[in-house]
Amino acid sequence: MRRKIIIAISTFLILSGFIWSLAYYKHLVLNQKLQILEKKDNLFNTILEARRYEKNYFLYLGPENLQDALSYARKSEQKLNGIIGDYGRFTLATNLQENLDDLRKYENALSSLLELHQERGSPEVEQNLIEDYSRHQHIIRALGKKITEDMEAILSQERRYVNRLFGESRIYQFLTLLGVFVLSIFAVLFFVFSVNRPLKTIEDAIHKIAVGDYTNMPPISTGDEFESLVNSLNNMINELNRRSEQLVQTKKLASLGTLTSGVAHELNNPLNNISTSVQILLEELEEDNLEYKRELLIETEKQVERTRDIVKALLEFSRERSFHLKQLRFKILVDSTLKLIKGEVPANVELRVDVPEDIRVNLDPRRIQQVLVNLILNGIQAMEHGGILSIRAAKGKDKAEFYFQVSDTGSGIQAENLSKIFDPFFTTKEVGKGTGLGLSISHSIVGQHGGRIEVESEIDRGTTFTVFLPTDHDILESSETDED
Repeated sequence: MRRKIIIAISTFLILSGFIWSLAYYKHLVLNQKLQILEKKDNLFNTILEARRYEKNYFLYLGPENLQDALSYARKSEQKLNGIIGDYGRFTLATNLQENLDDLRKYENALSSLLELHQERGSPEVEQNLIEDYSRHQHIIRALGKKITEDMEAILSQERRYVNRLFGESRIYQFLTLLGVFVLSIFAVLFFVFSVNRPLKTIEDAIHKIAVGDYTNMPPISTGDEFESLVNSLNNMINELNRRSEQLVQTKKLASLGTLTSGVAHELNNPLNNISTSVQILLEELEEDNLEYKRELLIETEKQVERTRDIVKALLEFSRERSFHLKQLRFKILVDSTLKLIKGEVPANVELRVDVPEDIRVNLDPRRIQQVLVNLILNGIQAMEHGGILSIRAAKGKDKAEFYFQVSDTGSGIQAENLSKIFDPFFTTKEVGKGTGLGLSISHSIVGQHGGRIEVESEIDRGTTFTVFLPTDHDILESSETDED
């Protein structure tokens, strides 16, 4: 990616530099042409002044007009020399040196006529000088006309070229802006698709990890650091999932240890009933009271079924399984969980359940059962002197989710600990009475389902955990319900 960014930026800078250099060159040429045109226009005006005084002389024969014409002719020569020296290689005219020679001839002709006038006087005084004056007049006017026409042609050529440069300059400016705009679009698209999109994908994946959703990121084929980073993140997510499974299983085993005494009591009752029924049957084998014996056998069968259900629930709870969504009524999951922890509910704890029958959900029943077990056991342990444990569920306002609550009337959680209760290994229980993993694992499980868990607590008034989970109505409406 570093190489791609360097290549993209270098290409942008090189092309932009080339476009701006070309535009600057055109601007420089245009500026020089404007300067040349200004100086040539100034030269042309000086020549016209010389021609004006020349014509005044031939009309009025005043020597001062001839002197002014000669002065302007010399100024014109100086200006043309300056143009040739400063802009000779930039000017369009290739015959400026010839124009300079003609200008010098014109200047010499004016100078000769002035000398003739000073030596011999006005032709009006001496009629024999009229022919000399006529010859000089013809030469001067011919040279002046030629110089004027040449300068007009040069100025017209320069003006046409400057106008063409102005037109090209506008085109080059438009092309420059268009080129920079196109390059900018390509640069933006490059950063959006090659940089921003992979970063957004990685950001979303990291956000999911932060809320407990350890779903693998979709692979990206960019052949750069982003692809390597995504692969590394997926490896990390797989490892987190593996460790999370280990923690869940560890917590299950820990919960089984907690449930052992209650399960033993639950198993002991049906076993006692079975033992009593069998003893009675053995004692009354020789009697003919078949109806009574049938009742004893039916009761024994019920107790065996009850024992089988308890053992099955334990096996299902402790079994290690991968994440698997299943459709069922939430009430069934709550009832099976209560059967599992029935022996752990003390006599001084009143259990209240308010779960509607019509709440159908799509979730992993074993993992959500783990959440229920953790929350229920935490609530029971928080009520050392008894109290009320409430379990209720309801549909959300937008019908895209439902929630269930586990509330107790125990000692409550201090406000400064509420932000830390989902941290791994954090516990408010006495040493040896808690691992600090139950709520952390529950938070992770809820996050895997795309839900969230909230907690409210007041000291000496109790705690309420609220779990929000999506219902996935589209899936539920098109699939059969599995409730076994």
